Amino acid sequence: MARPGRSPRRADRQARSVARFAARPGRRAERQIHFEVLSVLIGANLIGAGIVVAIALLLLPTRDVAAAGSTTAINLGASGLGIVLGGFIGYRWALRGLGKARDWLREDRAAEPDEQRAILRAPLFVVRVQMTLWTLAALLFGVLDALIDSLELGLRLGVTIVLGGLGTAAVAYLLTERTLRRPAARALSGAALRRPVAPGIIARTITGWALGTAVPVVGLMLVGLSALLENDYNRVEFSVAVLGLGLAGLIVGFVVTLLSARAAADPVNAVRHALAQVEEGDFDARVPVYDGSELGLLQSGFNRMAEGLAERERIRDLFGRQVGQDVARTALEGEVAMGGEVREVAILFVDIIGSTKIAAARPASEVVELLNEYFAVVISVIDQHGGWINKFEGDAALAVFGAPVAVADPAGSALAAARVLGLRLAAELEGAEAAIGVSFGPAVAGNIGEPRRYEYTVIGDPVNEAARLTELAKEVPARVLASRRIVDAASGAEASMWSYHETATLRGRAVPTELMLPAAAVADLPSGR
Repeated sequence: MARPGRSPRRADRQARSVARFAARPGRRAERQIHFEVLSVLIGANLIGAGIVVAIALLLLPTRDVAAAGSTTAINLGASGLGIVLGGFIGYRWALRGLGKARDWLREDRAAEPDEQRAILRAPLFVVRVQMTLWTLAALLFGVLDALIDSLELGLRLGVTIVLGGLGTAAVAYLLTERTLRRPAARALSGAALRRPVAPGIIARTITGWALGTAVPVVGLMLVGLSALLENDYNRVEFSVAVLGLGLAGLIVGFVVTLLSARAAADPVNAVRHALAQVEEGDFDARVPVYDGSELGLLQSGFNRMAEGLAERERIRDLFGRQVGQDVARTALEGEVAMGGEVREVAILFVDIIGSTKIAAARPASEVVELLNEYFAVVISVIDQHGGWINKFEGDAALAVFGAPVAVADPAGSALAAARVLGLRLAAELEGAEAAIGVSFGPAVAGNIGEPRRYEYTVIGDPVNEAARLTELAKEVPARVLASRRIVDAASGAEASMWSYHETATLRGRAVPTELMLPAAAVADLPSGR
């Protein structure tokens, strides 16, 4: 069972969020995606700019204060212009490139396969946009600083901007993937993901390592290399640079690692939560498919598995309704073997009296309603006493006690069921009466037919005797008859509930049979019987 904790609650919140987004009109949903993508790009670029500023302050020491001030002023002015211009270009470029990923949303229709792939690969497109813009910025600022200061400063600044671009691209990928989960789930609703179309766990882990570990380490290496080759750091500057880059690595590394871990953990937790629902019997549990990696294959695979289990359960339920739950369970749990075995079983046969006249005198709908009420009582009583309805024969039913599942006292159970069934049918079945016959003895129980079409049934003398007793029971007031053999085989408590009625030779038999009635029914018979 699902244990209480954050993961199930988070999975529930995620499912509700996906459901709310799926219910929104397409244009409204598209506008929301525009706003969220813009927020992601602004946030990622601010983080990248912060990385550049932090590394630049630590990696670009200069002894000439006047020159440093002039260069810094030019760089800051160019940076402001570049951020505004680059941000506008990046946003428009990203939205234009994501057109196929959102056209279906604006048109409020189902996504085509190529549009589904487009939205799953959208984070990669955003990464390409960011890396292109930041690479151009590195070239422009590198050339600018080389012209106004020195080639060394231009190279250092270019490398710094590339490092910032890597950070921006990594954060943009992780945040865009998270932002586009809801439209991706909406696009993939009802679709099955068959192969990965986006970077998987390994690529995301490497991305987290690159930003959280590689970038700060590269910065530290550059500081060490500069101090070794140029000797342009004093002791205080060198210490500040190392501590600053280390602190930046800890903070940024934690944030990126958290985002990467959540990107992998959220789909797994959703599947785990849904598995707990399936374990509790909820075969309608589904998880939204929004990931284009192997995690998306896991989500899609779970949904296919749940659909298969639901279909299997429907078939099992239908199969059980047709042949009985015990027979269905036995068939599903093992290999079906043709043939049978001799079992000591009790047989109860019940049949409506005068069914032909009833069918002729009433409309078909009333006859069906009557039969449904009649069989509802029969099934309820038989189930309560551990029996199994072997078959329905028009308006008659054959119940077995002792096969396919063993019963401690099949004879006593069948007799008790016959008594209760007689009373309930007399009280609850309006406009018709039913007769009941009960017998006991050895019979062959098993599958007959052939492997393509077979039936589990019971064949033997007790079946024939129960049918003959039912015919005679139509002539007695109690409408219930049993043979002496089944009463003798029953437990003492149940046997004491039955009394001798008379001896008769059943049709097709040469030996007389002692007939037994419920004791209460014998007491009600007129004297002399």
